[in-house]
Amino acid sequence: MSRSIILSIGALLLMSVQAMAQTKDASENKRFLEEKNFVFIAQQVNPQRGGVRQLTSQYDLTITPDTVSAFLPYFGRAYTAPINPTDGGIKFSSTDFNYQSVAKKKGRYEITITPKDAAGVANIRITAFENGRATVQVVQLNKDPISFTGYFTGGPDRPKKAF
Repeated sequence: MSRSIILSIGALLLMSVQAMAQTKDASENKRFLEEKNFVFIAQQVNPQRGGVRQLTSQYDLTITPDTVSAFLPYFGRAYTAPINPTDGGIKFSSTDFNYQSVAKKKGRYEITITPKDAAGVANIRITAFENGRATVQVVQLNKDPISFTGYFTGGPDRPKKAF
């Protein structure tokens, strides 16, 4: 066989292996979302006032069937100051919350979480894609809304995997 045919066959095999891996990841990611068992890792923050910022530390939002925990930074306008200065950012753990997930076209999920026992947090809106990418918007009562982009992976008991 000629060299170009061998290279063409090799390229086709590589593309089919990549397509199978993406399909496996997509079905696994879909399962994480449906089981309410995933961790969102924030890579960028987009405050309402100011530009997009890259995050250099790990911040996350962990969702399990019975708990939602947030450890996210906050940049923006706060209309009331926290009593304790170490209470900055978006930090809470909620066990009393509503979770609504709607599957959309092209592997997109729209998830709304409304914690009932997290002071100051009105809701969290997640747009997640089967490829593992996601955006999270946090709407708070006494602060400007803020959004994050990043990826999600299996729940806290599963190994974290970067996309």
